[in-house]
Amino acid sequence: MSDALFGIHAKALSLGRARMDVLAGNIANADTPRYLAKDVDFAQALKAAGAGSSTLATTNVQHLPVAGQNAGGSAQEVWRVPLQPSADGNTVDVQIEQAQFAEAALKYQASLNFIDSRVRSLMTAITGQ
Repeated sequence: MSDALFGIHAKALSLGRARMDVLAGNIANADTPRYLAKDVDFAQALKAAGAGSSTLATTNVQHLPVAGQNAGGSAQEVWRVPLQPSADGNTVDVQIEQAQFAEAALKYQASLNFIDSRVRSLMTAITGQ
């Protein structure tokens, strides 16, 4: 039911929170030797969650089957490719991590704002005010 009411934003919130957790962990471990920076492929995780797409049916023998859909939409962590790894093997670039975190926070806030406005419009419809 939340998909019908909130669309992609319900799944985007949980995936966005998971991505911000990973990015915060990278920033916290910026000085840890041999720490490898991680990220969440947000677009791929959202696609795996099935957000924004409906179930496809193959109604013709020429249709291609859809494979590999993950109904859970878990946020899979991937290793970040370092631009300039440090001498101790740490691949965290604090400026990149902070910029990615700020972008993720803005997207998270946008989804929260959409859900908030949707709830307000539903409350207006229910109460008539």
